[in-house]
Amino acid sequence: MSSEYAIIDLFAGPGGLGEGFTQAGRAGDVSMKIQLSVEMEANAVQTLRLRSFLRRFGEEFPAEYYAALNKGVEFPNWSELYPEEWKHAEQEVRQLVLGDPGVFDEIAVVIDKVRTDFQGNTILIGGPPCQAYSLAGRSRNKGKEDYVLENDHRHYLYKEYVNILERLEPAAFVMENVKGMLSSKVDGGGIFHRVLEDLAGAGQGYTFIPLAAPPHLGSGQPPARDFILRAEDHGVPQARHRVIVVGVRKDVAEKLNFGEDPLLLRRDLRATVKEALSGIPRVRSGLSRGDQLEAWIDSVRDQAREISEAEEVSAELQKRARQIVTSDEFPSKRQSRDYSESYELPDDLKEWLLDCKLHAVLHHETRGHIPRDLGRYLFSSMFAEEHQRAPKLSEFPEFLQPNHKNRKTGHFSDRFRTQVSGRPSTTVTSHISKDGHYFIHPDPTQCRSLTVREAARLQTFPDNYFFHGGRTAQYHQVGNAVPPYLALQIASAVSSVLKQAGER
Repeated sequence: MSSEYAIIDLFAGPGGLGEGFTQAGRAGDVSMKIQLSVEMEANAVQTLRLRSFLRRFGEEFPAEYYAALNKGVEFPNWSELYPEEWKHAEQEVRQLVLGDPGVFDEIAVVIDKVRTDFQGNTILIGGPPCQAYSLAGRSRNKGKEDYVLENDHRHYLYKEYVNILERLEPAAFVMENVKGMLSSKVDGGGIFHRVLEDLAGAGQGYTFIPLAAPPHLGSGQPPARDFILRAEDHGVPQARHRVIVVGVRKDVAEKLNFGEDPLLLRRDLRATVKEALSGIPRVRSGLSRGDQLEAWIDSVRDQAREISEAEEVSAELQKRARQIVTSDEFPSKRQSRDYSESYELPDDLKEWLLDCKLHAVLHHETRGHIPRDLGRYLFSSMFAEEHQRAPKLSEFPEFLQPNHKNRKTGHFSDRFRTQVSGRPSTTVTSHISKDGHYFIHPDPTQCRSLTVREAARLQTFPDNYFFHGGRTAQYHQVGNAVPPYLALQIASAVSSVLKQAGER
């Protein structure tokens, strides 16, 4: 008989961590189900609520869901079709701002009930907002004259997580954050050391278990580097390095005995951008003004012609640019819902991402760009084809240099970055919601930034995962998430720990 564990998901975003944990909890000896998800952003809440509703049906989502997705029409009124299941989703997913007055008291009612109902068999997961810790965020804050580090409440949002950890006293917890947390300082001290102290001292006390390093329980607190998890080492087609703190309650830790191997073993083969994007149809970008197919093709050819004639461009790239000028292989559509027949996904990712009942590609519509950005995208993608890396800004021809005062400072040397086909992508972040300059498609003939679905593929969201809101909101949700396939492996590791403790 399997043990049942209740999950509380804080700062849930669109549900990356929750997706991995619930999928891992469907099989094996430890059942794990979400009882409460807390998120502040309205579109992400809608996304979470829909996914929570779908999980009520197990492996067989309602036929009406696939019908709407495949036809590209609005969803039916779920509360009328499936009132019980929809009511459960509404109760599970709460739109709340952690840290606001009265919010903790509202959540505490649910926490107390879950703790009692499941007799301590609970798991707390989540990632406090990371803008204050990230290197990019800290760089932006330095430029604000009135910015006072100690007054930035985002540095202390982790304490809301700790407060709920104290109240829930779960058997295990998982907290995710950016690697910049390791070097962030507040009040003259390192924030990460303070976070670990607060987590370790919550409730009955917690023991930390690193995932990608040997556990060595009982030998003191692991070094900070042991908390870094590199997603590309675990089958995710993205070089995403995050701090993952896993803690188990001390009475649980006393029953554990590990060997020398990490709980998450590194894989020899890394999934690549080309593999991750396979099966997704080719589409063209658009023009910000006057977008028509012929106008777009003319604009791309004009940019390619200038590149081919620029003296500072290498002979190889000049030749490739001339091929673009005469190419007749440009895609004609800015949006396509038809899967191609070509899949190069590794078997485990194919099983995770694809859904045989889904016949339409979701969220695959391109942005419009100004002509000069088309030229920058074109040059960057051709350069990446040739050199297997994206060019630095200094390597662009002069006529493609942006007219920014700070372009020569070196702070934006990778301002236009192509995702190289034969490698994992760079880190997908919420910045993708602002522009696509850091996320250029590797195919020069498409001359564009990644679509929401392509970014979701790099983040390993299943293809049947629907994101609510407009395109900007969808990008933001995808960029803010924990890759669900990585979350699945984290959840499996936590499950194995709880299983071992239960057997002893």
